[in-house]
Amino acid sequence: MFRNISLTFLTALALFAADATPAKKSALDKATLEAYVRHVFVWNSQVKVEIGDPKPSSLAGFSEVNVHASQGEASADETLYISKDGQKILRGAVYDVTENPFKPELDKLHTNLQPSMGTPGAPVVIVMFSDFECPFCKDEAKALRANLLATYPKEVRLYFKDLPLSSIHPWAMQAAITGRCIFKQNPAAFWDYFDWIYEAQSEVTADNLKSKVLEFVKGRQIDPVQLEHCMDSKLTQPEIDKSIAEAKSLGVAGTPTLFVNGRLLTGGGAQWASLRQVIDYEIEYQKTAKNAGEDCGCEVKLTTPGLK
Repeated sequence: MFRNISLTFLTALALFAADATPAKKSALDKATLEAYVRHVFVWNSQVKVEIGDPKPSSLAGFSEVNVHASQGEASADETLYISKDGQKILRGAVYDVTENPFKPELDKLHTNLQPSMGTPGAPVVIVMFSDFECPFCKDEAKALRANLLATYPKEVRLYFKDLPLSSIHPWAMQAAITGRCIFKQNPAAFWDYFDWIYEAQSEVTADNLKSKVLEFVKGRQIDPVQLEHCMDSKLTQPEIDKSIAEAKSLGVAGTPTLFVNGRLLTGGGAQWASLRQVIDYEIEYQKTAKNAGEDCGCEVKLTTPGLK
């Protein structure tokens, strides 16, 4: 009798000990992963965090999980690699040496029917995300217009894409819509508008933008009635929204941002001296590259000698 009671007591004690052992945390659990990345990146409760579903990755033994954080118009994306048992997290890019290291970015950059200047089929393609009300974009724009084609008359093609930061720039969206309206009527006139709007930046307000634009187009090959209708009805806003979505998918967090053959450049990296170094490198690289720029989804395919 005593032996039976002892065995029962020991069995119960063992079960209690098992229940008391905390379950292992797993990064494959979305709540666990969210708490972990909030701590890593110092994302407080004001930051919205969205954890994507695990999907197969090119890294053996790991699943790929996208983490999207946002606060207002600011956003950030992190690609994390979670081990199959959920115990290890790797952060960073995984490269395949048989492909262009910037192929994921090139696949997301779409330049069909976008304002452009430079040589079609150039070995270097630059995609610029910009905001017409952004003072740093104004400096970038002036540097590019003054130097890019003068230095590289045949080697570079530049595409412009809109990224108005409406939460801090009250007339940026309307300026972007207007630029697209002008581009639809007369693609060449877009670059006149580009130069003018940045030069007039300090004088433009949300209230006077329309009147100043209509004054600007006088004497140019632009129908003012058609332009005013396009501006008032915001006919081109879907194009702007699409450009914004593309920027977010690429992890673009601010303006100006450049992609040079898919390579992301922001801040100091987008200054002319630094940009010129990257362009020179890419021109030289393209002379021997076997996998640079193909399948980019762009209007212009990068020239790759020997590639069939």
